Amino acid sequence: MAKTKGGQGTPATVALTKAGAEFTLHPYEHDANAQAYGEEAADALGVPYERIFKTLVAETEAGLAVAVVPVAGKLDLKAFAAALKGKKAAMAEAAKVERVTGYVVGGISPLGQRKRLPTVVDASALAFGTIYFSAGRRGLQIETAPGNLVTLTGAITAEIAKL
Repeated sequence: MAKTKGGQGTPATVALTKAGAEFTLHPYEHDANAQAYGEEAADALGVPYERIFKTLVAETEAGLAVAVVPVAGKLDLKAFAAALKGKKAAMAEAAKVERVTGYVVGGISPLGQRKRLPTVVDASALAFGTIYFSAGRRGLQIETAPGNLVTLTGAITAEIAKL
């Protein structure tokens, strides 16, 4: 179960708790001027960029889909589309992403979204015992086994990051 300080429940933490998955919450002081949210989290928590994953949402031929990639890299849109059996993908508009996921940019979690979207987790996540990703708000990261993320999102894994 969760190791956390009180009062930090989000839809993402609720999903993990409901599934009985082990996870740890890592709060940190969010800088309102930060632009690179994942890097900010890594620096604040002292975690290598390769272990902190960002949640991105892209438009594909089939609709919106979620990509989970290390903050150390960038999303390879062509590889992402191919992983979803498509030909192309483009980053979705921020306002649409916030409306569909229920989270604000910089705090989008791959878990607990309003609408379950097809999800691809970069295969590099499987190399770690635990990974970090947004808990659903800026200044709060979840640490859990990558298998928990893959299982709870119904994700596929593929090499979708350019490092």
